[in-house]
Amino acid sequence: MPKLLALTGSPSAHSRTDVVADLALRHLTRSHPGFETARLAVRELPAADLLAARRGEPEIRRALEAVAAADGLVIATPVYKASYTGLLKAFLDLLPQDGLVGKAVLPLATGGSLAHVLTIDYALRPVLAALGARHVTAGRFVLDSTVERGSGPDRLRPEAELDLLQAVDEFADALRVAGRPPTAAGPPAPATTPAPATAPAPATALTAADALTATAAP
Repeated sequence: MPKLLALTGSPSAHSRTDVVADLALRHLTRSHPGFETARLAVRELPAADLLAARRGEPEIRRALEAVAAADGLVIATPVYKASYTGLLKAFLDLLPQDGLVGKAVLPLATGGSLAHVLTIDYALRPVLAALGARHVTAGRFVLDSTVERGSGPDRLRPEAELDLLQAVDEFADALRVAGRPPTAAGPPAPATTPAPATAPAPATALTAADALTATAAP
């Protein structure tokens, strides 16, 4: 059974980021049975051990073991100063250089302005790639204003929720592909003449367009 860990980097116990991560987990367990899910809030780790990089301390060691055991991770963070939080950075710094090798990762970010929509691609995605993530799926930026709070359970506005759940579905598909055994190697492909080199469109442009569409006010 594939193991999935939701890792949240908000310092607040009542953050919108946690609402988004919890919704992603609930959708996975409800619509994609067969995943074993767990949740890790970095703020709940001992601060002194985290900042001093005491990997051998029990709670830090268990957190690192949870990441190592996971087949996939949902990594969610609020945007502070145009980047992911220092809390999340402190934890990611504790991972070995190959700490995400073989894993699929869904990056999620929340923030108060569309000016931060490219934070995932410019700040978080390069770190995940440097840690060896096998497949970083298309992330989502969720505007704070789309998180609705009231007398009932916290939720997202319908258009933002639909976009988030689409990202979760794509992530679930990536996890299933990652969990399949490799197929036997076939004969080598015939040599072909390479196409002329062209400058591909940046992936971040697509991400920005998706986020702008998903978070625009109805």
